[in-house]
Amino acid sequence: MTTGDSVDGVSRRSFLKRAVAVGGAVGLSACVEQEGTVDVPRGPEDRSSLPARQHAWNDVLATDDAGNVLNARHHVLVLLSLPEPGPPTEEMRSTVASAFGSLERAYARSNRGLLFTVGYSRSYFDRFDDPLPESVDLPHPEPLAPFENPEMDDADVLVHLASDLPEVVLRAEQALRGNSRRINGVEVTAGVTDVLQSVDRRTGFVGAGLPAEHTDVADVSEGAIPEEAPFFMGFKSGFEKNQASEDRVTIESGPFAGGATEHLSTMSIDLEQWYEQDDRYQRVAKMFCPGHAEAGTVEGVGENLGTSSKMDDCADPKAAAREYGIAGHSQKMLSVREDDSPIILRRDFDSTDGDRPGLHFLALQETIDDFVRTRAAMNGTDVAAETAVGTRTNNGLLQYIAVHHRGNYLVPPRSLRALPPANPGTEVSQ
Repeated sequence: MTTGDSVDGVSRRSFLKRAVAVGGAVGLSACVEQEGTVDVPRGPEDRSSLPARQHAWNDVLATDDAGNVLNARHHVLVLLSLPEPGPPTEEMRSTVASAFGSLERAYARSNRGLLFTVGYSRSYFDRFDDPLPESVDLPHPEPLAPFENPEMDDADVLVHLASDLPEVVLRAEQALRGNSRRINGVEVTAGVTDVLQSVDRRTGFVGAGLPAEHTDVADVSEGAIPEEAPFFMGFKSGFEKNQASEDRVTIESGPFAGGATEHLSTMSIDLEQWYEQDDRYQRVAKMFCPGHAEAGTVEGVGENLGTSSKMDDCADPKAAAREYGIAGHSQKMLSVREDDSPIILRRDFDSTDGDRPGLHFLALQETIDDFVRTRAAMNGTDVAAETAVGTRTNNGLLQYIAVHHRGNYLVPPRSLRALPPANPGTEVSQ
């Protein structure tokens, strides 16, 4: 039975997250039954006013009281591939361009409408005789730590759909898959699955209240995950000063100028150990730094921190490891800042795919090497080699996460987002 706050004893928020995870007509029907059809403004008929960068989301996302940009609350990742060897045809490009254009006309480009990006893997670009230009750094994915053995995603295309409204991401996905020919009053003339095959589907969520609904999947005590926490691990993330700017992650030159590279890691998280074996002191020390745990710097989920995690107040990670036996995750990241700013822009979100707590760590950067350098700092190999901190144990968050998938993508500018050639001579309006 549905009530204002629950559905057969399941909270409204949890019900809506599960609807997104289920997807398809069943998930959409359940979502609409609970919420009704939401009133969402349409996008422009003349799309020339939309930004050239696909990844330019910050101006249309919500912010918190401190001014930190908040990621959209509901996410769907759709992985697709061309059905046959070789490059796509112009007819395929036209079909895919039409599908993406329909989404832009159907929904306003905002967190209360729809945001999406389309990325292409190195496997996709290997279909062409021409190589990628030197201005694009896009290697095949590989393991980024000696203790991981992830599956390497080689699907041609990654579509990332995001909105604060679960119905919107579900309807957009249905349209992309060719299962709906009208969304939000706009005719959909084509779906990407008219020419592409679906390879995988992943879902997730981020935002205050959402992770706390999943203590059952997380196998932790009721109330262990703070109600106000936006992530499973109980703390805020995405502080303004801990994020690269959209300008910093944008490719500056060459035919794909205005694009960015994208890395997607799919991880599971051992929340039972995080909450049931470790105390708050250890969680703060490992997430931020031992100095913060000693000083009581972090209140609650970290709302008091403002626009930064205040790493200037933390010691060098090796010094912290020698004094406290712990190196904090955030303090290890200080070694890869440029001009006192990070070099990747995180747009990650939690997940219960596979009925286990996890994280889809999605990052944008100018080059994949920027991500590799950032991950190397997270590994803390030098800290483990020179102190008593282990390769994973007490080394930031490493002992709590396991990486199951890695993928690298190029997110072209909007003008080239529909099955682009490897080295386009001129931009094609899409």
